[in-house]
Amino acid sequence: MVIMNRWTSYLLLAGAPILSAKCTATQVPSLEVPSCDAGIGSVQYDKSVPNGEERFPLTQVDLCYTDSDIKITFTAFEEEYFFFNKSQTTNDPIYEYEVMEAFIYRGKNDPKTYLEFEVNPNNITWQAFIYNPTKLRADGAPFDNGQFTTPIFDGLVTSTKVDKDAKMWVSNATIPLGLFNVDDGEAQGTEWRMNFFRTVVDPQTFPNQTLGAWNPPDAASFHKTPFFGNVAFV
Repeated sequence: MVIMNRWTSYLLLAGAPILSAKCTATQVPSLEVPSCDAGIGSVQYDKSVPNGEERFPLTQVDLCYTDSDIKITFTAFEEEYFFFNKSQTTNDPIYEYEVMEAFIYRGKNDPKTYLEFEVNPNNITWQAFIYNPTKLRADGAPFDNGQFTTPIFDGLVTSTKVDKDAKMWVSNATIPLGLFNVDDGEAQGTEWRMNFFRTVVDPQTFPNQTLGAWNPPDAASFHKTPFFGNVAFV
């Protein structure tokens, strides 16, 4: 199993296929996402970062959209630790512990700027627009973020439930479409680039994390935008 810290190195559908992909920057997975009144689009992954060469605890992401928001349900299966820092609050470095994440960009190209949204088992969130002009978080290059200091007021809302007996935790997130300059009622037909991630760590191995992704990058960094998958709102 691959174990590292990404910042220093920077409801299961019965019978549903696990979506995992080893890919290059020119071959990424795709997902169609319907409006919430029509259904959901779902992905599952169980591959590690980097390269998807090791098995990772099963993770699922369900998406749909309303007139004004993206709705995302993150489900962490096979959870052993539920490890977080109880003292942390909004925009503290929750990514050092266990989180699930979505990186989101409206458009078809490999982005330089995108939303990073994270939630932990304690329902604490970290959210910011990332500026990554190399698209790879290259050493020595600019890499910055603009955090949302009042996410709930801005419409970034989450609810999280933990079920230790079932070894799972689920977070439901609402992300306003307006963050991406999508007017109310105009989401259908838009195209996106996204990737989804999860970190696993326990008190004995902290701060060394095991990393997983929908489309695993080729290094222990989530900030490689050529690996973002293609997402269409249908």
